Amino acid sequence: MSKVMIAHAVSVDGYITGRDPGAGRGLGDGTMLFDWYFDGDTPSQVFDGFRLSEPSARVFDSLAGRVGAIVAGRNTYEDSDRFGGGGPHPAARLFVLSHRPAPEMTERQALITTGIADAIAAAREAAGGQDVGLMGGGVATEALRAGLVDEVILHQVPILLGGGRPFFQALPEHVRLRLVEAVPAPGVTHLRYEVAR
Repeated sequence: MSKVMIAHAVSVDGYITGRDPGAGRGLGDGTMLFDWYFDGDTPSQVFDGFRLSEPSARVFDSLAGRVGAIVAGRNTYEDSDRFGGGGPHPAARLFVLSHRPAPEMTERQALITTGIADAIAAAREAAGGQDVGLMGGGVATEALRAGLVDEVILHQVPILLGGGRPFFQALPEHVRLRLVEAVPAPGVTHLRYEVAR
C-alpha cells in the first residue's frame, strides 16, 4: 500500500517560511531554506534545474520518485502563486485542501473541501500505487491528528529564522517518531522518520 509522507525543508527552530510569506511575497525571507536545491553539482533526475550535492540528490530523488500525488494546504497554494497552474512536483497531481473556493484551478489541480481524510483518499487514488506527499503545516498537522501519516522527512537547514510559519501546529497528543535515516549534506541534514504506531 502507498505511504503518506510529509517532507519539507525546515529551519532548526521549526519554520518552513521566513517572516511575511504570502501571495506575491512567496515564502517571505525564508527562501534560504531551499538554497541546497541549487548549490551542488549533481543534477536532479526528477526536477529540471535542481543541482544538488551528491548526498542530497540521492535522498531527494529517491523521495521525489516515490510521489504520485500531493495534498497541499491553501496557504501553501497561495504562497506558491498557485504553482503556476501546475504543481510542486513535475509528475504528481495536486490536491488543494481548503474550505474556501479556489480560483482558476487547472486540470492538474483539484480542490477538496471535505477534510484531510477525503483529500488523502483522492490523492491515493490519483497516485496509482505511488506515495502521497503532504505540503504545509496545517495539512501536516491535520493528517498527524487523524493518524494518516506514515513518514516525516525533515530537510533541516542550519539556520534559526526566528519567525515565519511553523511547520507543525498544536497537536492533541504526542506523536512518536522513529529515526530511520540521517544523511548529512552541505547546507542541510536529511532526517527520515517513521511514525510509531
